[in-house]
Amino acid sequence: MRAILIGFALGIVCLQQQAVLPSALVLWALLLLLGLACALAVCFPQLRLVSLIAASLIIGFGYAAWRADTRLQRVLPVAFENRNIELTGFVRGLPMQGADGTRFLFEVESNDAALTNFPRVVQLSWMAMGASKRGPAATPPPALWAGQRWTLVTRLKRPHGNANFRGRDTEVGLLARNIRATGYVSAPGAARRLPIDAHGFALTIDRWRARLRERVLTALDGAAHRGIVVALATGAQDVVSDADWSLLRATGTSHLVAISGLHIGFVAGLAALLSGGLWRRLRWRGAPAPLIVSAQKAAAAGAAVFAAFYAALAGFNVPAQRSMWMLCFVALAVLSGRRPASSLVLAWALALVLIADPWAVTAAGFWLSFCAVAAILFAIASRGRQASVGFAEEFAAPQADEDPTASEPGDEPGVQPRRHIRDRLGDVIGRDRVRSLAWLRPTARRFGRGIASSARVQYAITLGLAPLTAYWFFQIPLLGPLANAFAIPWISFLVTPTVLAAVLLPAPLDVFAYRAAHSMLTPMFDALAHLSGPAWTLWRLPQPDGFALTAAAFGVIWALAPRGWPLRFAAPLTWLPLALPISQAPPNGAFRVTALDIGQGSSIVIETTHHTLLFDAGPGPESTHAGERLVVPYLFAHGLFTLDTLMISHSDSDHSGGAPAVLESIQVRQFVASLQPRERLWMTAREHGSALLRCVAGQRWQWDGVMFDVLWPQAGPLAAKPNATSCVLKVTSAAGRSALLAADIEADVERQLLQLGQGEPASLQADVLIVPHHGSKTSSTEPFLDAVSPRVAVFQVGYRNRFNHPNPTVFERYRLRHIELSRSDEDGAARMEVSAEVSIDRFRQTHARYWMGR
Repeated sequence: MRAILIGFALGIVCLQQQAVLPSALVLWALLLLLGLACALAVCFPQLRLVSLIAASLIIGFGYAAWRADTRLQRVLPVAFENRNIELTGFVRGLPMQGADGTRFLFEVESNDAALTNFPRVVQLSWMAMGASKRGPAATPPPALWAGQRWTLVTRLKRPHGNANFRGRDTEVGLLARNIRATGYVSAPGAARRLPIDAHGFALTIDRWRARLRERVLTALDGAAHRGIVVALATGAQDVVSDADWSLLRATGTSHLVAISGLHIGFVAGLAALLSGGLWRRLRWRGAPAPLIVSAQKAAAAGAAVFAAFYAALAGFNVPAQRSMWMLCFVALAVLSGRRPASSLVLAWALALVLIADPWAVTAAGFWLSFCAVAAILFAIASRGRQASVGFAEEFAAPQADEDPTASEPGDEPGVQPRRHIRDRLGDVIGRDRVRSLAWLRPTARRFGRGIASSARVQYAITLGLAPLTAYWFFQIPLLGPLANAFAIPWISFLVTPTVLAAVLLPAPLDVFAYRAAHSMLTPMFDALAHLSGPAWTLWRLPQPDGFALTAAAFGVIWALAPRGWPLRFAAPLTWLPLALPISQAPPNGAFRVTALDIGQGSSIVIETTHHTLLFDAGPGPESTHAGERLVVPYLFAHGLFTLDTLMISHSDSDHSGGAPAVLESIQVRQFVASLQPRERLWMTAREHGSALLRCVAGQRWQWDGVMFDVLWPQAGPLAAKPNATSCVLKVTSAAGRSALLAADIEADVERQLLQLGQGEPASLQADVLIVPHHGSKTSSTEPFLDAVSPRVAVFQVGYRNRFNHPNPTVFERYRLRHIELSRSDEDGAARMEVSAEVSIDRFRQTHARYWMGR
């Protein structure tokens, strides 16, 4: 049964790797294969297991394809993007309130465009009226609660996310949540609240969670770690501060913030104790309740009920679902008088989670949760024989102590045992003292076994999750086991019960419990901050490829295998591809240009054999947080933990806003920019130890046989308009192929560059051009394009951006010159390898998935 359930899960995993959904012909072929597998299972008993696994894999693949096709049927037509559409429906989930507005889910009941197959759920932002990037919000949106019915005028876009190499796929996350369009309330003044609210079990839970969140925020107003208490009470993590997140990630304890299997397991255990104890004291018509139903069954049922309750508070995230299904399956087994194997319970939980959400396999929480439990079970099973021996020894030792006739080494047969003689000769006081201390030895033994068992579990989790942690987060916290050794029991036995007590207590008593829980968090965070001080405590690694991840996983199984497994000492060798990855840097004399997909903005990574330059860092907190959300993770995922140069072309926020996040997270040796002296970025770079240099035409240097030339701006005071003094950088390989990064220069600067290059006709010529000013109508003049004569041109633009970049006329100007084009809104990130030839890799083409653009 385990193999069949795992085969079903593998079928779902295979579907999520497909570039397109299977056609009708493929589905018919799969149906025939399913029939063949079933026939083989019936006719050939020796092939039954293999045939059933194959059949379950096909069923999983087909089920996931059916679910995906059904969900993708609901789509916003392209013609209705960025158009006003009046929607009637109700609020769902937990609206997230920010400084400039509220983001929430809206379930659509009707639309004024009378569109069929319209998205059922959309994600909306209700911006504060009068809000601006430079000032506070004038009129905040109304308080939104789950179930409220509204009629709203909105502007929507199809689901679209940034697509970068080794980056997170936000589009599949939207698909998993059934969000088939995103947008904003375009006419807040026309919004109408309808009198009748929606009802239902899910909405009731959401309203309860929202009230709990507001209650915690009110009770802990201004408290440093109030977001942690909110997360433990409701599962909502949007209030957790950036400082807390950074510290938790650095110490490997971020899992404690979520209502995970650890918390649900603790709650279920506590519920089982309370339920069993209460049941033993109940009577029914004069008869004790345990005579009707055993206390063990009552405890199992209570544990399952409370697990479901706490999972609902968490919003039924994947780790919570996994723990809930496992506890429910165990409770069902207890009630039916069965005792299933732990691995079977885990396999059933895996299947049930994927039946409910086939896209769960695309999330980090799925793999971390199930692999952690699998590692624990495998480690326990591997030590099963030793555990049995230890169990026998445990009961043998106390029996020898308790038996007054037991012999000791040296006693002769037929002679009265020495222990018996010693007890007879001992005085009463001595005998009483021995008996009073007799409990110490078994107690110490049990305590030692508990410590050893906890250490083995922590070892299994640490070892089992290390490859996944490197894959998903590009780091391994070396002090994670030590931090978790005290943080897990601290949260589980002190903070979580206090938070749960506060949830159940009436006002105003709950306020004292919430404050008590927060006061317990303070010493824990102080200890974590002390642990995370040295830089060596966090081992950063590039994201491992498939081979390195597979080898490391095999090494984990090898290391956790039973004693006596051949060559267990060699297991660490399988980690070498992960710990010492092969360099993917370009060869000497060549370079790589990666134009990141960061929405409306610009960020380009240039790599040579031993050096890296980041040209612009995208938008910052004033917009999409691209610096910390996209640029820094990209650099970490590719093992670029040090930048030789960070060059900021000019002060516009879509180019410079992400620079503080880069300086904060990555060592930058040299900071080069075209900024006014009063700009805050100069001081930020100096504070982080970077050498400062203003970007000026004529600067030239060479890295690994690759030449870097700054072509603009000219020396002298900077102009008032930042675009006119943007840095223009040309990079040339040893073979003469080049790339031109033009930032936001416009027509007047293009003309001046042409004049400066009249004596050198090839000074502007480049094989790769990062299009000036995102393809606006004020740039990319025809003489400039003729002088550059690029083979490849890249437009860094946001999907359906409000500036309408690139301008259709300018885009056609490039197309008519037969230039190979790439747009980040359509292709995602573009990567160009420049050596003797030029090649381009478009992310959405080479890493296509069936949900992209759907």
